[in-house]
Amino acid sequence: MVPSFLSLSFSSLGLWASGLILVLGFLKLIRLLLRRQMLAKAMDNFPGPPTHWLFGNALEIQETGSLDKVVSWAHQFPYAHPLWFGQFIGFLNIYEPDYAKAVYSRGDPKAPDVYDFFLQWIGRGLLVLEGPKWLQHRKLLTPGFHYDVLKPYVAVFTESTRIMLDKWEEKAREGKSFDIFCDVGHMALNTLMKCTFGRGDTGLGHRDSSYYLAVSDLTLLMQQHLVSFQYHNDFILWLTPHGRRFLRACQVAHDHTDQVIRERKAALQDEKVRKKIQNQRHLDFLDILLGARGR
Repeated sequence: MVPSFLSLSFSSLGLWASGLILVLGFLKLIRLLLRRQMLAKAMDNFPGPPTHWLFGNALEIQETGSLDKVVSWAHQFPYAHPLWFGQFIGFLNIYEPDYAKAVYSRGDPKAPDVYDFFLQWIGRGLLVLEGPKWLQHRKLLTPGFHYDVLKPYVAVFTESTRIMLDKWEEKAREGKSFDIFCDVGHMALNTLMKCTFGRGDTGLGHRDSSYYLAVSDLTLLMQQHLVSFQYHNDFILWLTPHGRRFLRACQVAHDHTDQVIRERKAALQDEKVRKKIQNQRHLDFLDILLGARGR
C-alpha cells in the first residue's frame, strides 16, 4: 500500500509536469506564430496560389505531382510566388534573375526550421552554419574555390558528360524512348566523387550501387519530408517507416564517405603518395580538408 504522502507527491509531480508541458507547448506555438507572421509579411507582396488553412500548398502538390504543379504556377506567376508547406514553412520560388539578385543580396539569416531537416544527413557543416563558425569553415575551404583550382574540374565534368552522352547515343539507335533521370544522377554523383574525393566510384555505373541508391532515397525522402505535414515533427517522423528508411539511407551514405576518408588518410601516410598529391595541378576538397586539419 502506497503511503498517502507519496501519493500526494506523485500527484503534485504529475501536475507540475503537465503544467511544464503546457507552458513549453504554448511557448512553441507562440514562436511558430511569430515565425508565420514574419514570413507572411515578407511574402505578402508576391501574389501566389491559394493555400489550405492547415496544409498550405502541400496537399495540392502531393495530389498533382510537385514538378507539374510548380511548372504550372511558374507560368501563372512568372516572376516569383510563395509556396507553403503547412502554415509555418514557406519558400519564395523565384524565376526572374533580377528578383533573385535582389533577394539573395539581402544577407538574411538561414532558416533553421528548413535546414534542420538536413542535419541527420549532412550534419552541421558549411551549408547550415552561419555567423563566426560559418566564416571559420568557409576560410578553411577558401583554397578549394580558387579559380586555378576549379578550372581543371571542367575537364572532369566534360569527360563524365561525354560518357553519359555516348550511352544515350547507343540507346537512341534502338529507336525507343528512354528515361534519362538515372543516367544524369549517376553522372552527377560520379563527377562529384572525382572532384571531391579524387576518385570515381566504378560501382556508380551499376543501378544496384548502394551509395547511389542511398543518395537517391535521401533526395526523395527529403522532398516527401518537406511536403508531408506530419513529418515536420521529429518525434512522429522517427516512429514511421519513412523516418526509419531515412535513417538507414543516412547510415549507408555515412559509411561510404567514412570509408573513403579512412582510405585517403591511410594513403597519405605513404611519403610517395603524399608527394604525388602535393605535386598535382589541383587538390581535391578532401585533400584540402585533411591538409588543413593536419596543420
